[in-house]
Amino acid sequence: MGQDLKDKTVLVIDDDPSLGQMVQLAFTVEGAKAVTAGDGQDGLRQFYAHRPDLVILDIRMPDIDGWEVLRQIRVMADTPVILLTTLSEDQDIVRGLDYGADDFISKPFNRGVLLARARAVLRRAQLDKEQTTSETFQDDWLVINLSERQVVVGGESVRLTATEFRLLSYLIQNAGRVLTYNQILDQVWGQDYRDSPDYVHVYLSHLRRKIEEDSRNPRYLLTEHGVGYRFARD
Repeated sequence: MGQDLKDKTVLVIDDDPSLGQMVQLAFTVEGAKAVTAGDGQDGLRQFYAHRPDLVILDIRMPDIDGWEVLRQIRVMADTPVILLTTLSEDQDIVRGLDYGADDFISKPFNRGVLLARARAVLRRAQLDKEQTTSETFQDDWLVINLSERQVVVGGESVRLTATEFRLLSYLIQNAGRVLTYNQILDQVWGQDYRDSPDYVHVYLSHLRRKIEEDSRNPRYLLTEHGVGYRFARD
């Protein structure tokens, strides 16, 4: 059994009963407690009742869809959420980022991929809780306090998702250094994501839109073409 899934509570929200049962069984075999919900409304009820460690959430559902379920979950908690989707358009990924998704898995998928992604997001969530860095950054536009998890842009507080904050933290702690795509993937997502540089590009682009005064002419999050990114203090 995977020790990082043992005794975890996983909520699976999907209107396809056969897929929900398959996912439930996959986690149960690994020693997790898996709870299923067949629609968004029931999913929110189960979330209130069980306060899971991880949510597996389908986007396309009748009535209350996955977007709205995720939005309501994020009002209450930073619980890791993996979206199940048949969508691959960038605007849908960006929308998921806006709502605070931690990861995406495209249907159809296999059991091993799902469990690996679940372990990865749970490890990242645990590392976030244990982070003790006191690094700060402040200038006339941007204020960041990593220990307090506070980001102020242009005088206004900005909410970052857990993944966005982890990415920004890693860049700030290595300010001035060029970090390769693989270095960023290893530290922010984990080694399972080494062949997924698109994650870095998409999240970095979204982070720019949140903290840069002009995302098309960035001041802080700079691209080193063909290599990676760096955080510029000056």
